[in-house]
Amino acid sequence: MATRLEELQLIHCSILPGERMEFLQDEEFWGQFLSQDMVVDLEEPSIQQKTTMATFTMKVEGKPVWLQVTMFMTTSDDLVSVKGDNLSRGEQERWLEMIREKRDELEDTEFLLYNLLSLHLVPLLHEAPLEKPFGSTSAPREETALLEVASPHHALFTSHHLVSSKKRRSLQQWSSSLNVTGFAKVGYPGVIYAQGKEEDIEEFVSNVKSMQWLALRVRFAERVPQDLLNNTTGESLLGWQEFSRVGEVVEEMRRIGREDCVLEMGIGSSTSASG
Repeated sequence: MATRLEELQLIHCSILPGERMEFLQDEEFWGQFLSQDMVVDLEEPSIQQKTTMATFTMKVEGKPVWLQVTMFMTTSDDLVSVKGDNLSRGEQERWLEMIREKRDELEDTEFLLYNLLSLHLVPLLHEAPLEKPFGSTSAPREETALLEVASPHHALFTSHHLVSSKKRRSLQQWSSSLNVTGFAKVGYPGVIYAQGKEEDIEEFVSNVKSMQWLALRVRFAERVPQDLLNNTTGESLLGWQEFSRVGEVVEEMRRIGREDCVLEMGIGSSTSASG
């Protein structure tokens, strides 16, 4: 873990003027850690829980494309995806292919993720077109309007386990290329939850089912019920995330106002968020 935390420090120190690194979870903790305003005891259970995973974005001022990165601190694994305003599926696929190529080139490099981001991907963000002024073209606004009125669909899977790094990377890549948000719970059992447009969820479900699984079950793949859409207390999903405990799944579904979707399927309990 110490090596991964050192690599995270290197990534933070590589940020140039006009670039931003923003944490999607535990923002205050990571901010204090990276600024060295706090002494971290890696043996402390609460610290170990916070430092299991770090999810952050890398953005360049004025650019409509950014990176979302998840670092797993107890292994050398990481997930890198590209996000953007009105980013087409073709553009997303080109980015993902470029990320795969650069990762392969750096395969034997120390601090692979740091080099991938600082030497290749973040500089490419600078080359992206500038954001278009508001009202400069009607097409993106029309597309956004269509997305807003389209009823979202969601899907829930369970499996005996989810440990394969290949499967986890595939889920991350599909979430990016299909504009799907959600999460995967790794370990035993495996849980996958995804939300997006109907055609994207259908393709996501098909992709997941095409892989080899032990006891994979599609608990549901349907339009999000109207009562859930009307729930104003729920927050939004944060891109694509990974969890390691069933309690975290219940807590995330509670946060977005959809706790019953998992509890009714026998996944966790209303008191399992702390477990």
